[in-house]
Amino acid sequence: MSAAGNGWDAEYDLVIVGSGGGGMAAALTAHDEGLKPLIVEKGKKYGGSTGISGGGIWIPNNPTLRAKGHNDSRESILRYLEQLTQGRVPRARLEAFVDNGPAAMEVLEKSKWVKFFWTKGYSDYHPELEGGRPMGRSIEAKPFDTRKLGEDEKYQRPNNLKGPLGLWITAKDYRDLAMAKRTWRGRKASLVAAWRVSSNLILRRHMATGGRALVARLRMALKDAGIPLWLQTRMTDLITDERGAVVGIEVEREGKTLRLRGRYGVLLATGGFEHNNEMRAKYLPEGARENYAMGARENTGDGIQAGIKLGAALDLMDDAWWMPALRHPAGAVIPLLSERAIPRQVIVSPQGKRFTNESAPYVNFVHDQLAGGHIPAWLVMDAKARARYPFAQILPGAPIPKSFFEAGIAFKADTLTELAEKIGVPADALNETVTTFNGYARTGKDPEFGRGDSAYDRYYGDPNLKNPNLDVIDTPPYYAFRLEIGDLGTKGGLVCDEHSRVLREDGSVIEGLYATGNTSASVMGNEYAGPGATIGPSIVFGYIAARHAAARARREDQR
Repeated sequence: MSAAGNGWDAEYDLVIVGSGGGGMAAALTAHDEGLKPLIVEKGKKYGGSTGISGGGIWIPNNPTLRAKGHNDSRESILRYLEQLTQGRVPRARLEAFVDNGPAAMEVLEKSKWVKFFWTKGYSDYHPELEGGRPMGRSIEAKPFDTRKLGEDEKYQRPNNLKGPLGLWITAKDYRDLAMAKRTWRGRKASLVAAWRVSSNLILRRHMATGGRALVARLRMALKDAGIPLWLQTRMTDLITDERGAVVGIEVEREGKTLRLRGRYGVLLATGGFEHNNEMRAKYLPEGARENYAMGARENTGDGIQAGIKLGAALDLMDDAWWMPALRHPAGAVIPLLSERAIPRQVIVSPQGKRFTNESAPYVNFVHDQLAGGHIPAWLVMDAKARARYPFAQILPGAPIPKSFFEAGIAFKADTLTELAEKIGVPADALNETVTTFNGYARTGKDPEFGRGDSAYDRYYGDPNLKNPNLDVIDTPPYYAFRLEIGDLGTKGGLVCDEHSRVLREDGSVIEGLYATGNTSASVMGNEYAGPGATIGPSIVFGYIAARHAAARARREDQR
């Protein structure tokens, strides 16, 4: 839409579309640079997918890690990322992420509200690669009492995985609690959980962790800075001048159409297109088009489509932040993260055979599943696994709800042959698969797929075993669960340069237009560096965009 001949309803230095971690970080950076930013959010709640995520942040050499004495060399980080991305991402983008990450976090931590801790031991996803770190680089926000948000608390996006009776747990807590039936550390974590529930009831706290804690802390920082955040404000178009540069946006707000000027730019931080079924059908591979997405419902590709209208280049549109999932009978999609690492289970194809390392990082697992057309896949476990470990939000030993069986999500049988018949896989193949796997379990080594070889695999495994991820499957009854190809959001989007500027197909810059997060083609390429490698880059490239807009403002002021 052209800006010619039309006035503005409001003017800001930087207009940011989307209220997830990247958008909030950009706004705080813009304010730190002396600019006047605005965040618009089409939903009724703020926080985007960040708010319903685990909240991990993967940014090497951030202040929290440096305080613990972790100072990675620039070249080792870049070497790790280059091995992962295999040439799909320009070196300049990788360098921009690595070089600006620490400074981006320093800006956020200028606020008294924004505090983090290191998730020690949560490995990078490929620690065996040069530059990978078995002890991990992921940090997360410290737990936060959302009552401090005041009126804004009711507008924060809720987390679908909220614990019972107000129980709050961090990523580390979850790892320990998952072993409550197996380790003293797990039993201690259970006592701590019980104390948290009782103290919450007494103190009437509203404790948040993970992505909700991160968003709440950033929202407090926005409030202190006086940065406006408009909810239920949907961007309907980008506004350009006679040169084709983006100078603002058109929005619908409270039944009115408004034109908002962005003097030094517009940042698109609107998430991916995972909840746009037409775009899923057009771009995602066969087998992944059905919507088992876990991102924010508002992620329907708005920013990507707006960029396409201006001739923006696209990349990685056939990929996503895949996550094996189980569809709850009530409709929710449950991610299967730790469940794939527990012993006494295998995942098989419709042919009854294993096809990859069950404990592998979720993106890699689904890439292998898609490549082989193994849809659906079946997770098969025995009674001891069910008694010892949590599964799909069902506590260890707790009965599987009847609705799971009625919906065809779960099956139970006294023999593997009977189980195979129920799920429609060849009984001989399933029996042979389990027999072979049991042999591997007894030796503690999986020569086929290397399950348990990586520090990442072992993080959610059972430390009582020689190989934390391997144990025999031999105790009836046996269970099978149908695995769907889920995703945490799509990975493809607008191609951006090292300054977060959106590029056209010919490589030229669309002046005034920036993008970050899942609106942009991922700096991780087809891979996933570690826990928080979605939120981390979103924050960094939001920071970069705001700094670039501020530099533009200073240049224009000097004229």
